Amino acid sequence: MTDPSQQGPEARAPAEGGEAGENGKNGAKSKSAQEGTSGKDDDSRQGGDGHGGQADGQRRRSRKPLIILIVVVVLLGIVGAIWWFLTRNDISTDDAYTEGDAVTIAPKVGGYVVDLRVGDNTRVHRGDLLLRIDPRDYIAARDQARAQRALADAQLHQAQTQLALAQVQYPAQLAQAQAQEQAAQADLTNARASYRRQHSVDPRATSQQNVDTATAQMRTALANVARAQSEVKAASVVPQQIAEARALVESRQAQVRAAQAQLEQAELNLSYTEVRAPVDGWVTRRNVQDGKLVQAGMSLFALVPSTVWIAANYKETQLERMRPGDPVQIEVDAYPQLKLRGHVDSVQLGSGSRFSAFPAENATGNFVKIVQRVPVKIVIDDGLDPSLPLPLGLSVTPTVHVK
Repeated sequence: MTDPSQQGPEARAPAEGGEAGENGKNGAKSKSAQEGTSGKDDDSRQGGDGHGGQADGQRRRSRKPLIILIVVVVLLGIVGAIWWFLTRNDISTDDAYTEGDAVTIAPKVGGYVVDLRVGDNTRVHRGDLLLRIDPRDYIAARDQARAQRALADAQLHQAQTQLALAQVQYPAQLAQAQAQEQAAQADLTNARASYRRQHSVDPRATSQQNVDTATAQMRTALANVARAQSEVKAASVVPQQIAEARALVESRQAQVRAAQAQLEQAELNLSYTEVRAPVDGWVTRRNVQDGKLVQAGMSLFALVPSTVWIAANYKETQLERMRPGDPVQIEVDAYPQLKLRGHVDSVQLGSGSRFSAFPAENATGNFVKIVQRVPVKIVIDDGLDPSLPLPLGLSVTPTVHVK
């Protein structure tokens, strides 16, 4: 075998070249391997970065509903706090209704309806004619009462004339009777003197005729005195006679007053044939037609005045701070655009159940505590619209602003 060291340069050169070629091939392989390894590392890093971004996005998306919920809760809390602050002094209820006085219209006299002026739900004013009842019977009664009054006036005038005559005539009759008595007494005195003279003288100095004449004159004088005394006695009742005449005058005056009262009643009955509206309001529940026979006190229709108020049933736990005079805002369900203002007028001294037809009896059986409601009267101050009437019984929502 030849020693490589003994070989010439030509022989070593190919060998070296071959080694160099192998080394070059090996170097190229290792470089390409390194490049492949570095490429894989780059791909693995890029893949890791992609998976991390997706995880961050998912985490952000999972937090978004929670953030929205927190914001909504905070906003609701703020709104609730503001609402509580603004309404902390307001007391409201939906258990409230409009109330008012329904006036029942009934005639005071009976008869046939001859003129009906109103219909259902007609707006009327105080003093308006609603209907007229046949007045002919009442006109006749008035004329008769007038005649009775005229007769009573005539009888009174006659009695007054008699009283005036009695006050003059009866004293004159008494004076005349007394004068006649005095004259009779004088005649009696003369007759007695003549009688004594005729009986005291010597019978031969007189005649029997003179004696008889004197005796007759005395008897006549005695009779005249007796008659005059009786006339005086009869005329002495002048005060009683005048009193009787005065009593007759008073009786006639009473008859005049009675006749006047009957006349006034007849005129009233005649005026009652015209039924007029006592207040402003609306006609409801009409129960009459033309030609119908109505009786006194018969309900013809109801008249609802334009003045209404609110009857609100508040819970007993809402009355602690409520006082008469507190301002009230009123919403009407029938007219949402209508905003009324009023004030608390009074609070009923008793719950609604206490004044019901059958009050609750809590002394027997098992007791269950129920929150009671107390009626509160609310007067409407302003905000009413004449074109929007408030019928009785409408649902409203009053809100009382307490201090």
